[in-house]
Amino acid sequence: MARELPGLLFPWFERHRRDFPWRKDRSPYAIWVSEIMLQQTVAATVGPFFKRFLERFPNLRALAGASREDVLHAWQGLGYYRRARMMHAAAQELVEAGHDDLPDSPETIAALPGLGRYTTNAVLSQAYDRPLPILEANTYRLLARLFALLDDPRSKAAEKWLWDAAARLVPSQMAGDFNQALMEVGSLVCLPSQPTCLVCPLSLICAAAATGTQAEIPKTTPKAAATAVQEVAVAITNEKGEFLLVKRGDQGRWVAMWELPRGEILPHESPENAAIRIAHELTGLLIACPSPGKSIKHTVTRYRVSLACWAATAPADPLVALTSSHVEHCWAPPQEFVRFAVASPQRKLLQWLESRGPSKTE
Repeated sequence: MARELPGLLFPWFERHRRDFPWRKDRSPYAIWVSEIMLQQTVAATVGPFFKRFLERFPNLRALAGASREDVLHAWQGLGYYRRARMMHAAAQELVEAGHDDLPDSPETIAALPGLGRYTTNAVLSQAYDRPLPILEANTYRLLARLFALLDDPRSKAAEKWLWDAAARLVPSQMAGDFNQALMEVGSLVCLPSQPTCLVCPLSLICAAAATGTQAEIPKTTPKAAATAVQEVAVAITNEKGEFLLVKRGDQGRWVAMWELPRGEILPHESPENAAIRIAHELTGLLIACPSPGKSIKHTVTRYRVSLACWAATAPADPLVALTSSHVEHCWAPPQEFVRFAVASPQRKLLQWLESRGPSKTE
């Protein structure tokens, strides 16, 4: 099979490869940025972010020299912000070690923050043509069907078997194109449900296609149901029409990003009372008679979050006293919201506040 695969994959890939921006810039740095962005994010979403990010940080030294807040600001909207923080830290490590780009060194790359086996191999195979295998969501599925693997591919034993199989398949030359072609077939043809086997370039050597077991492979463990969480964000405005924003520390969700004071509603607590309590606990401010505003729903890992914004007026001469969960605060008018690095749910609330204006939040 190892001898047959390149001859089947490469002609198909040449005809069907999608025109992504990261396939034009083949520098190790650009490949790395794209691979980090593509983790847990669909390719169609990544394109515009990739272009903007490279315009802002065109090379490794530009990224390393930027502030963490600037990097997070450029990343906002992609989610999973830990990826951006780890990439920034890795860039700083490389520059401190004297590198201008990611080096052709598996040991150096694998030791960087945020680079596991897949990302290390993806970067090195594409940038330096190292014959290193990859496994990610699409290739897990494709290889499991190719070999008719009946075990759950995410189990430890099956995962090791698949990595070993992938290592045997990767060619000694054009390894980067080979790995991209595998992912492209998995993404476009070998779909999770109803794979289009009739147009698959690998159908003649696929064990699952031969046995009609595509629907049963891969065998997966059902995901646990998402946990429902009720939260409140408090939009506190002063007499100038400015809103209080707080910056998170290095713990919890959305590290080092700005937000409206936010917290979880306690059992048997009303949203209004939660808004009053959260404002006092997080900022030291005593607010009265908050009014309900915009509510949004979003998902974070295994949590399904309902976030309600409540608006309130700050007391005269407000003295903010932050708790340990936040490290900085500021009063900002709505027209300046855009300069802050905030997560997507908070951005939606800030856009709503900006559209209504400070006089209409109550």
